[in-house]
Amino acid sequence: MSVAIRFAGPADAATLHRFIVGLAVYEREPDAVQVTPAELAAQLAAPRPPFECLLAERDGTPAGFALFFQSYSTWRGRPGVYLEDLFVDEAHRRRGVGTALLRRLAALAVERGCARLEWAVLDWNEPAMAFYRTLGAEPLDEWTTWRVSGAALARLAR
Repeated sequence: MSVAIRFAGPADAATLHRFIVGLAVYEREPDAVQVTPAELAAQLAAPRPPFECLLAERDGTPAGFALFFQSYSTWRGRPGVYLEDLFVDEAHRRRGVGTALLRRLAALAVERGCARLEWAVLDWNEPAMAFYRTLGAEPLDEWTTWRVSGAALARLAR
C-alpha cells in the first residue's frame, strides 16, 4: 500500500478536525479540543494561514497529518519549521505513514532553507520518542517548555 502526502486545504477541515480529536484522545485530553471544522477551514483559506498542514493518505484513505508553522532561529539567522502536531490514525500506524510525513516535512524545511525542524513530545510518550530516535532526532533535555494561556495570558497582557 502506498502513502501519498499532500497539503491540506479548506475542504480537508473535517478530516483534520477528526484527526485533532483523535490526537487529543491519544494524549489523554479528550475534551480539550475547542477548534471547529469551520474555524479550521477559514484558517486554511485565509490569505496568510496561521499554519500549514500535510495530510497522509494510504490508498486514498486519510491516514494522518502533520500540522506545522514557520519558526525562526535568532542565532542562525534562518527560519525553521515547528511541528505542532503529528498524528497517525490507529488503523494506519506502523505502516510508514509517520515516517512519510516527517520525511516530507524535512524535505520542505530543506527546500525552504530552514536551519532546523523541531517539536515537543509528552514525557510519557515512549513509543513516539523511540520512533523519533530512529529518524535521528535528539531530545533537548536542557530546555523546558513554558506557556502562558487563558486567564494568566489576559493578566500578563494588561
